[in-house]
Amino acid sequence: MDKTVPAGAALLLDFIGDTEAPQGYDTIYGNNQRKLAKPVTNMTLAEVQAAQSGWTKTYGSSATGRYQFMKKTLAGLIVELRLSTSQKLDADLQDRLAFHLLKRRGYEAYMAGKISRTEFGKRLAQEWASFPVLADVRGASRNVTRGQSYYAGDGLNKALVAPAAVEAVLDRVRAAGNAVPTVVAAPQPVVLEPANDNAPGFWARLFAAFRRAA
Repeated sequence: MDKTVPAGAALLLDFIGDTEAPQGYDTIYGNNQRKLAKPVTNMTLAEVQAAQSGWTKTYGSSATGRYQFMKKTLAGLIVELRLSTSQKLDADLQDRLAFHLLKRRGYEAYMAGKISRTEFGKRLAQEWASFPVLADVRGASRNVTRGQSYYAGDGLNKALVAPAAVEAVLDRVRAAGNAVPTVVAAPQPVVLEPANDNAPGFWARLFAAFRRAA
């Protein structure tokens, strides 16, 4: 997890990633990543964008990476965050982008107690189709009940996790808070200078030490 992501968000992103793409940061929709010429994490943003349309035609969706970024979502993030498309979509960048999506969906409001767990859960379900809504609600195309994907009925998506599991994680997320992990520098080794018998006063100090020991 990228070290700039606070504790609560890191916990939630791990849960999202393990649900959306258990095989990790190089995943593309349908776990077809082994068919690619090189891993997603070694591709630049420009390369991923260029490939996503083809992935939709070949595999059924453009969903990419641990958090399954859709083509439109990734394009919006690039513009909004003014990203260079020459940088690679590596693991740390994926974490930072997914954290930004959390903030778009109300992460900060949820952590501050300004929106309910159920509301935040609905917003997460709007972003990640494998997540269930936590209460009956109007979905993307029809009314959906607690436990269903927000996009139920589209013939493509369904919830992959139980609503009670999401609620338990969201409680842990709020309890974890927004502390950012502190990177502690490794202690530097102490380098002892070799004895210099030509240094001024060396022999006098050595003789005095012998006398004290006698």
